[in-house]
Amino acid sequence: MSKSLKLNYKIIFHFFGLLFLFNGGFILLSSLVSLIYNDGVTFKLFISGFVTVLIGGFTMIYTRNHKKEMNKREGYIVVAFGWIVMALSGSLPYIFTQSIPDFTDAFFETMSGFTTTGASILNDIEVVPEGILFWRSLTHWIGGMGIIVLAVAILPLLGIGGMQLFAAEAPGPNADKLHPRITDTAKRLWLIYFSYTAAETILLKAAGMSFFDAINHSLSTLSTGGFSTKNASVAYWNDVPLIQYIIILFMFLAGTNFVLSYFAFKGKVSKAIHDEEFKLYFKFIAIFTMVAAVIIYFNADMSTSSIEHPQVFGVGESAFRHSLFQVLAIVTTTGFVTADYTLWTPFLTLFFFGMMFLGGSAGSTSGGIKIVRHLITIKNGFLEFKRTLHPSAILPVRYNKRSVSGEIVFNILGFFILYLLAFIVGALGFSMMKIDFESAIGLAASSLGNVGPALGDFGPVNNYSALPTIGKWWSSFLMLIGRLELFTVLILLTPFFWRNR
Repeated sequence: MSKSLKLNYKIIFHFFGLLFLFNGGFILLSSLVSLIYNDGVTFKLFISGFVTVLIGGFTMIYTRNHKKEMNKREGYIVVAFGWIVMALSGSLPYIFTQSIPDFTDAFFETMSGFTTTGASILNDIEVVPEGILFWRSLTHWIGGMGIIVLAVAILPLLGIGGMQLFAAEAPGPNADKLHPRITDTAKRLWLIYFSYTAAETILLKAAGMSFFDAINHSLSTLSTGGFSTKNASVAYWNDVPLIQYIIILFMFLAGTNFVLSYFAFKGKVSKAIHDEEFKLYFKFIAIFTMVAAVIIYFNADMSTSSIEHPQVFGVGESAFRHSLFQVLAIVTTTGFVTADYTLWTPFLTLFFFGMMFLGGSAGSTSGGIKIVRHLITIKNGFLEFKRTLHPSAILPVRYNKRSVSGEIVFNILGFFILYLLAFIVGALGFSMMKIDFESAIGLAASSLGNVGPALGDFGPVNNYSALPTIGKWWSSFLMLIGRLELFTVLILLTPFFWRNR
């Protein structure tokens, strides 16, 4: 008979304390923005940050005498519950400032931020104080690369190795490392992430955005989140194509593997552009954009689905730009909106719904299934035909000219099955709340894939405020398991996880 697993609770709570400190520090930074813009909530925002730091500091002091070892199970617990800790403490600025007084709504908005989903319950974003809007965008930016990956860069200072946490935070099939030491990997990833964010901010400001709008949209773009400072999202700048093309460029970069960006910066451009996942990612975007653009040009009524008047720039350019923007926004799970794609013919509505299951590249900040999983599944499917004809032949799946182990292939196939089941159960859960079929499947796909805009009553020009309370909690759960790629959270629900072997 198996014994109960004795966990190192002190190190788990010590790490939670560290997360509180991180969150509190960023909230205090938001209070500084509030002070600069004199938005009237500076003191309340400061207090929420101070309380968060105080809780974190007290927790770390209380658990300072802990064993400096963390096993894989404790790593999974820290990652899964760490995101909940972040969402709970991240809700305080909304509640303290009464920007979102209801706890369920505040938690939903925060979980949507940290998981980079971008679904919002705010009906009028433009009346929200600047400090809160900045904090809202920061939740995207923090969650985009993963607060856990950020934290492993300083864990050695505490005498704790971070490899277990990195494995739980990034459980995808791509095992590329930038450097043998995981902390150096985290630092390099964050340097690239920060550099892209700064570059986009500068370009958006030069293109005509205010500095505040530019930095907020940069924080949302690089995290593939989708929170905007405008009610109309990026459609607010439909008369300034350059702004949208800049966001298009950085959505594309955010949806690629950040390891490839590192290689490109090191002069190994050929290694990046010859990567199989990157090539398929590029082809998908090109093909999907051309299909959507042609249909929009010949069939869609741009005047009913877009704020702009396409004759200003030409119908062809407008159709291409909106198609490229929305394809990237859905594939990379950023969720920005320039037009209501559900009005672009029923075919395109279903077309964009299918893209919600695609996802960006492994090693990117995007959600969804990820391109590499689709690629390996397709390759394995074709090989099954060959194995049927040649049952004795050894035909391994190859990725980037290397053989993929059967263990990884089975893991990917298992992920697909689990993802499909999670989608079905998610949609059934929403339907039990008397939500119509179109809206229910849209909500499930969008929440699980961390996309943001859904279908039906929760489409691109609507928000999630109409969801019932239980629906917001259900959506938050789907966001969490989708962001952590299912296994990391669902494994905690299995009995064998808590037992010794």
